[in-house]
Parts: sequence; structure tokens; C-alpha cells
Amino acid sequence: MKSFRTEIENPQVEKDIIELEEKIHQFKSGNIPEQKFRSLRLARGIYGQRQPGVQMIRIKLPYGRVTPKQLIAIADISDEYSTGILHLTTRQDVQIHYVSLDRTPELWTRLEQDDITIREACGNTVRNVTASDKAGIDPNEPFDVTPYAHAVFSYFLRKPFGQELGRKIKIAFSSSEEDTAFTYIHDLGFIPKLKIENGVEERGFKVLLGGGLGAQPFLAQTAFEFLHENKLIPFIEAAIRVFDRHGERLSRHKARIKFLINKIGLVEFLRLVEEEDTAVANKEYVIKRNIPLTVVPAQRVFTTLRPADEALYKIWKTTNTFKQKQEGFYGVYIKVQLGNISTTKARELANAVSLYAADDIRITVNQGFLLRYVREAALLPLYIQLKQLGLATPGFDSVGDITSCPGTDTCNLGISNSTQVSKELEKVIYNEYPELIYNRDIKIKISGCMNACGQHALAQIGFHGSSFKVGAHVVPALQVLLGGGTLGDGKGRISDKVIKVASKRAPEVLRTILDDYKLNGLEGENFNTYYLRNGENYFYQLLKTLGDNSDLKDEDYIDWGSSDKFKTAIGVGECASVIIDLVATLLYEAEEKLAWSAEAFDNKQWSDSIYHSYAAIISAAKSLLLDKEVHVNTQHGIINDFDKHFVETGEIVVEGSFKELALLIQEREPSKEFAEEYFDKANAFFVRAKEYRKQEVELQTV
Repeated sequence: MKSFRTEIENPQVEKDIIELEEKIHQFKSGNIPEQKFRSLRLARGIYGQRQPGVQMIRIKLPYGRVTPKQLIAIADISDEYSTGILHLTTRQDVQIHYVSLDRTPELWTRLEQDDITIREACGNTVRNVTASDKAGIDPNEPFDVTPYAHAVFSYFLRKPFGQELGRKIKIAFSSSEEDTAFTYIHDLGFIPKLKIENGVEERGFKVLLGGGLGAQPFLAQTAFEFLHENKLIPFIEAAIRVFDRHGERLSRHKARIKFLINKIGLVEFLRLVEEEDTAVANKEYVIKRNIPLTVVPAQRVFTTLRPADEALYKIWKTTNTFKQKQEGFYGVYIKVQLGNISTTKARELANAVSLYAADDIRITVNQGFLLRYVREAALLPLYIQLKQLGLATPGFDSVGDITSCPGTDTCNLGISNSTQVSKELEKVIYNEYPELIYNRDIKIKISGCMNACGQHALAQIGFHGSSFKVGAHVVPALQVLLGGGTLGDGKGRISDKVIKVASKRAPEVLRTILDDYKLNGLEGENFNTYYLRNGENYFYQLLKTLGDNSDLKDEDYIDWGSSDKFKTAIGVGECASVIIDLVATLLYEAEEKLAWSAEAFDNKQWSDSIYHSYAAIISAAKSLLLDKEVHVNTQHGIINDFDKHFVETGEIVVEGSFKELALLIQEREPSKEFAEEYFDKANAFFVRAKEYRKQEVELQTV
């Protein structure tokens, strides 16, 4: 490992990679519990697969931006460490699969050499910040949200209070009220707004809070109609701190921020946010508006060309391109089936981008690419090159552009296949309903389970993997959902569960729905209006015969993409780390956090040092509560219960109360003086907790 460590210029990144390598060795030597190690590797973008012994690596690309040089680097890394396939995700990341755990530090190093990270791509952290792919070139945008998404990504990366949350935090920025980033299903969503104050135009954001998909989807609530741009990062920090302290930590299925807001109410949540004002490092945060910089392609003269099929080129130009707000330039979309692209094609695409577009490729939320700043004269030569690569399929973001998660191909949580059925449904559209490649009203989205990585709950026509029993046999199934979608300006609709059918009947389900819409939809009526006009029961009755399990055929017992009879094989999900409730481990963590606090103090990072001290106090207190078999599921609960079980009984002496000690973090400004004082108090508390634990162990062995 020494040979490549010295190539990393950023000492923090180098420290991260060295730590990962050391932790891997400690885990394999049996010195770190599996669950603790899982938490660590997930926070470094290393995710266990359905297949034992190999990892999925999630490459974190904020707002989906990747340069041609970076895309080539990722392709090279995939060839060396993975399978030569890149998977584009609905959160604008890139995933590569079948990676050996031992090689992940080296892989991470290679990525960082091109300024690409995997840090906090998984786990209970602030995940990738997504944004509308059109941001910066959208004719309808009030202003470019790209610098704001970039600033949020940069600011919260490695922040101590975002490393061990109860569950993940997902943040999205839409470029306009069209809400193409789906802010309404995010923990924190932002839509740009302009406001005139004292005769001056001010920038700000409509703020959406508490949305989420999964097995229990919630629509986000409006926290602010207008939050000034300089308050953006302070608000996000305060909201995360509230979630960190008050969020559920015992039951991961109730641990997202949406459940906390549903429990205490939006008004109370925002009151708690205000209480964090003293603790946040910056009361205002000015965001640089010119980051990142984009290199626009130079003016060139192209040889006169003609497409092999003029009609097909016109279709592609209609469905896959649009005029940017910058005069003379076009955005060009590339449909990537299932989000999977070979490394060979990725390199060729990068080369084409270098010739015809800006050095700013955006991965889209429906698993494709957007090329930017393509001059009108370059559209045809670009199309010809894309056609040669098999990347000029028309119908981007149409009915025929189906979003699908990897499902049972690699995911532990997948129940039934999502990828092959997606291909089959696309065949139905392109072969039987070719006119629908112009239709961007209807979206089809498929997930391998109810957890909604394929975003089925916000689709007009959605499916998620399931199963049912017929006698002694298990049948691969799909739950059919209808009526979801984006309404605009932070509003949306969650789809309704209509009926469950055998997976092999999905094509006929789609035909039945589309045929009825064509026959009974009113002139100019969009799909969801048609759905709501008729009602859920209408569609249940329409599809009822397809849900009848009394006439199943042999093929219905075999899932898409398989030749064997179906059986469920659901593993343990890794969408979040598992909480460790071992007393010794928690005390070890407290000591480790004190060391981090001291290190941050030495680096003059006062706010980070203070948070590490707070986290050490909480870990030490939790360890003693667990030793008494007092189980708590929030940090807030720890703070309240420790006084009751230890301070009031006189077993642990604390000046004032434990609550006062812990919540000093809320009451004092993050200064050098307070960081030093708080570290001393945290260290003294840890020493008392450790001594108490030692005495308890000695008594138990007598």
C-alpha cells in the first residue's frame, strides 16, 4: 500500500484510505466486530452484494457531474477491479460490482487521483447530493442551482455530525418548479426562487422537508416558501443535528427523518432547528456562484454529413435534444438501458464528448446521460458517433425509457427480478406502441422490492418485486402501482397499490392499461387524470383476471432471466449500518471519538472538535445504560435517561446534570475556548464511565 499512498495530495483523503486498509486487516484478524466494520465500510461506499465475498462500490458524483477524463478513469478502474460494466443510479452515482474487499483501498486511491470519492456514498450518512441534470442550462430556471448543490456536497463531506446518523439523509436540488429532481420525496429538497427585497433581487429556495420512498412513502412538507441563499447551509446543518439527536436509532425501519417529523410535527421540528442556531458553525454561509467551471467546446467547422436514416435522426433530435438557455447550444440526452454501460462504450462516449460537448456530463435521475453545450452544427456528427456506439436510441425519458434498480441481479433485498422484466416492457413499448416514445407524461419505474430504489412509488405505472405461494410453490410476482408522479413546485403524488400479479404477466398488464387509456382516456387527458377519474377499483377490476392465480402456467413459476423454479432468497439489507449495543464497543468508540476531538482541535476545527466531544459523551453514557439493560432509541432518550438512572442515584457524579453537560453543545458558540473546555469535560466523564464499568465487571466476577 505504501507505493500509492504518497500519490494522494490531500492528507485527509490519505488518512481515510490508510484507515480503511487498517480496519480491513483488523476485521479479518477478528479484532473488529462484523457489524461495526459494516458500518465503517458502508460510510466508505463499500456495499455487500447478494453474492458472498464480493462488494459493490458506489462512486459518489455530486449532482451527477462527471468529466470525460473522470469517466475514462472510472472505466479503467472498472476494468481492473470489477467487471467492465458501469451502472448509473437514480441518485446520479456510478456503481461497479464484484470487487474484492482487499482491493478497495487501492481502488479508492485510484479514484481520488481524479478527484472522485466514495466517502459517504452508503451508510447512515449524508448521501450524494442530487440535482436536475439541466441545472445551469435550463431555459426555465430562475438561476443555476449547481453551485449550491456543489457547496452542500463539499461542506457536509466528512462532517462529524453526519457520520453516524440514525439513517441516511438524501438531499436534492431542482432547477425550476418543474421539480425534475423530485424534491418532494427527499429528506431535504430545494427549489430555486427569486424575491425582490428593498428593490434588490434576492436568491433563495423553497424548502421541502421529510419526504421519502421505501416501504412507507411520505410526501415532503413545505418548511419555507423562501429561505435566503446564505441561510441554506446553516439550515441544513441544524436540521441534521436535530435528526442526529432526536432521530430513531433502534428500529431502522422507523429511523428516517420523515418518521421523526411525522411523530413530533413539522412545527416542533423547526423549533428544534432554531435551538441549534448557537451550535452551527456558520450563521450565514456565502456560496460561490462560479463553481464548478465548465469548458465550452470551441467553434468548429464540420464536414457536411447525412444520416443513414433521415427520419430516425429527426425522431432522435425531437426526443433526445433540447435548446439550452444559452443561445446556439443544445442539451443532448442519451438513453442507457437499465443504466448499464460497458467501459468500452464509456471511453468512446468520453472521447465524443471531448469533441462535441462541454467537459460536463451529467448522469440523469432516470439512469442516462446529458451532454451539454453541443453546438447545433455538431448535433449530426455527434448523433452519427452515438449511433455507432448504440447510444442513439430515441425516446429519452419517455414511456419507453424505464427506470429499474439492479434487484435480484446483485442486491440482497431483491425479491423478484426487475432488470429482465424492464427489458421486456421496453420491447412492448418500442414494438407495439412506438408513438409513446414521444410521451413524457407516463413514467414506468420498477424496483426489485418495496424499498423503491427504482422509484416505483412516484411512477404513473410502477412495479415492485414480490412473491406469493400457490400450494407448496412460490411464484415470482410484481406489485402493480398506478397514479404516482410529479405535480410541480415540491408537490407530488404517491402511487396506489392496485394488484399483485405473477411476474411473467407484466407485459400483458402493461398492454391492458395502455389499451384502456387509448380507448377510454379523454382528448388531451394525461394519464394520472385518467387514473383518478376512474379510481383505483376500476383498475383492479380491469386487471383482476391477470391477478387470478388459479390458471398459472409452468413458466409463471420461473422468474425473468432464470431457467430454474423460483425461490425467495432475501438477505440482510445494507441500506444502513446496524447499531452496535455492546458495552465494551461503545466505550471503545467513546475513546476513539475523544481522540478525533483532540485531532480536530489541533487542526483548529473547533466545531468538529466540539461535536466529537459530544459524541464521546453520548457513547459513554449509552454504554452504561445498556449495562443496566436500559434500552434507548434516540440520543435525546440517552440524555434524559442517564440522569434518572445514574446521576439522581448518585452512582455517577456530574456537575449540575448530565443533560446540562451534554447540551452545552447547543448553548455555546463553537469557539476555541469552548472546544477546549468541552473536551476536558467529555474526557473527565469518559474516565468516570470507564472506572464505573471496571468496578461493575469486578463485582460480577466476585
